Amino acid sequence: GPGPTCVLGIDLGTTSVKVALVTGTERGLALAQSCSRETQAHSDSLEAGPQGMEQDVQKIIRALNECLAALPQQQLQRVTHIGISGQMHGVVFWKSDKGCKWSESGKGPAFEPDKVSHLVTWQDGRCSPTFLSSLPLPQSHVSLATGFGCATVYWYLKNSPDFLKAYDAAGTIQDYVVAMLCDLKKPLMSVQNAASWGYFNCRNKSWNTDILKKSSFPVHLLPEVGDPGSIAGRTICAWHGIPKGAKVGIALGDFQCSVYSCLTERTDAVLNVSTSAQLTISMPLGFQPPEAPDPSSAVTYFPYFNGDYLAVAASLNGGNVLATFVGMVAQWTQELGLQVQESAIYPRIIQAALTQKHSKLSVHPTIFGERHLPEQLASVTSIGASELSLGHVTRALCRGIVENLCTMLPVQHLQETGVRRILGSGSALARNEVLRQEVERIFPFPVVYGKDVDAAVGAAMVM
Repeated sequence: GPGPTCVLGIDLGTTSVKVALVTGTERGLALAQSCSRETQAHSDSLEAGPQGMEQDVQKIIRALNECLAALPQQQLQRVTHIGISGQMHGVVFWKSDKGCKWSESGKGPAFEPDKVSHLVTWQDGRCSPTFLSSLPLPQSHVSLATGFGCATVYWYLKNSPDFLKAYDAAGTIQDYVVAMLCDLKKPLMSVQNAASWGYFNCRNKSWNTDILKKSSFPVHLLPEVGDPGSIAGRTICAWHGIPKGAKVGIALGDFQCSVYSCLTERTDAVLNVSTSAQLTISMPLGFQPPEAPDPSSAVTYFPYFNGDYLAVAASLNGGNVLATFVGMVAQWTQELGLQVQESAIYPRIIQAALTQKHSKLSVHPTIFGERHLPEQLASVTSIGASELSLGHVTRALCRGIVENLCTMLPVQHLQETGVRRILGSGSALARNEVLRQEVERIFPFPVVYGKDVDAAVGAAMVM
């Protein structure tokens, strides 16, 4: 026979594009094939200068086309559904009737961007606190920040109004891809991505159009909004051999899809420690976020699926803190006239910390600040003469990273919401046994490791 049908999952990330082919088996869904490519899409911002953070959409789509070209043709021909996720908050503009050009590639038709702007990403810093405070107050549970789509549109409105006149459509990069595949005249955006733009009310699922119109915001650029998990349209031609008429889901947020790829029970919490760190739990059924945001709160509420919400403590301090510490040790040894590679330091400090089960030393590791406390830096206290070894300091540092997350989303709160298990993921947790020991010491729940968070797989699973 022709073999089982496949679902294609796509994640358009900040540094790379990943695609995953998922098939149904007797044991459930299984990953059949995957491929990723770095986009190398960073582009200087002519208008915003060094604060700007933009990406070349041509390069992102080129990486996507390369990924799809690398997948087996016979499996692509069995794709019936396509799920797409990507980086939230960012915005790209295009001309709705000239957004792309379709041409024949080696394995069937593919599209290339045409009348499309750069993508202004979530990392963009052009909207200063002063500029943001000059904007009207949103009717939303999410605090407005630089890098949010609506804030970026306001910036263009003030600093480069002619730029906006060249376009009649806008969305996240994942919304753009869905619009091109389905030839949507008006972009369609999920509640997940709309909430990430600001000026969106999740309770009534609508943009703050009255507030926006009063300040001359170009509301015609705002996409229509639908529920995550719904179908946006069908492919208008055989894309890379994927049959014409394949169903394409409304584009999703990468964070939600990452969680969806590993979260199986409402009683699970997901702890991810990579460069940064996140602790995520499902909110109870029927939960609604507050009417207005609390800027001092360490927890944000992300729209999830089926009307549910995730409570997320997103720390800016994770594996990057350990990497900074290793860099400091390397610099000190170099200043003493010795040469030690950072790659050699890492296993040695972990080994030293494994010999020190306890340390009275207390490290507050927030060297990168936190979104809710940007001025708060790191500190070390309870320094005793017997606590100065490399093992003591590394042990205390690992404990501090986990404790910092717990100050943002306390263990008591996890217990009250019915959490029974922690799913541990991320490169820093996988590589560092001391960090895992501290997770198990601080959280009074069983911890399961090795759960791979994968937004492309999550996007496929939603379909």
